[in-house]
Amino acid sequence: MIVLAGDIGGTKTLLTLARVEGTGVEPLVERRYPSGEWPEFAPLLADFLARLADAGQPEPAAACLGVAGPVGGEKVKVTNLPWVLDPVALARQAGAPVRLINDFSAVAHGIAALAPEDLHTLQPGEPRPRGVRAVIGAGTGLGHAILAPRSGGGHTVLGSELGHADFAPADERQADLWRWLRARHGRASWEHVVSGPGLGAIYHWLVESGARPGAALARAAAEGDPAAAVSAAAGHDPVAQEALALFVHAYGAQAGNLALACIPRGGLYVAGGIAPRLIGALSGGGFTAAFRAKGPMTGLMERIPVHVVLNPKVGLLGAALAAGRGD
Repeated sequence: MIVLAGDIGGTKTLLTLARVEGTGVEPLVERRYPSGEWPEFAPLLADFLARLADAGQPEPAAACLGVAGPVGGEKVKVTNLPWVLDPVALARQAGAPVRLINDFSAVAHGIAALAPEDLHTLQPGEPRPRGVRAVIGAGTGLGHAILAPRSGGGHTVLGSELGHADFAPADERQADLWRWLRARHGRASWEHVVSGPGLGAIYHWLVESGARPGAALARAAAEGDPAAAVSAAAGHDPVAQEALALFVHAYGAQAGNLALACIPRGGLYVAGGIAPRLIGALSGGGFTAAFRAKGPMTGLMERIPVHVVLNPKVGLLGAALAAGRGD
């Protein structure tokens, strides 16, 4: 089946024309667009469709777009962009049915299309291929999804907003962070800690609590993205190391909470833009220790496979699979 798939975000938009067979996705044409250079999505799509026609490519039979933003009504507003996507109007333009799904749901769909080299295993566990799967991913926010197995094969993706659940500190140090976050936001959620902005917040809390970062880290955090500055300085700056260690522990703890909710013996997958850049930190033991630390359920947690998703186009693959299945 020939499908059109997209991964639409505030920074970039990826579009592909692909052939889908089962869980296999073969890209035929792929193009990246800077989202901010287009006033609306429709002219961007028109450009891509024109390029397909000029290249003599086949027309898609269906389309699916993974969109950064809440998906629930007939139209979808893209987060951090003025774009409003109307699937009915887009279907007329594309000449095929268009489905809109949340971008993290697209990531969850894409798990089925990954090859072994697309994964880095943190815990092999005791996998059950037909078991429930779960996906968690820190980026601008903190996404969660559950993949429930179907009797006829494949999985149904169940979205979640668990990132907005209340953050539960694991010790007195994290309790201090919780109080600091609550004073600023009125409450403290997991997304306030386990996300790009969350890593930056951990750094600022440490500094306000008396930690003294090196001059290079302090300058980089003040002039740019604090999370990126912490990641870059983690090899030599003690404050960056402490911030990253707390972040990784909280990430593992919340991944464990998601696993307790659905028992994903088919695997828990750590996706999102941050994880591949922190493979060293995630592999250091803190993540899996926090993941397993669930009291009487520790033995169960040790049997759950845990993998980091390395393929940055997993959302695009998932949108293609969702278009091909139409579910």
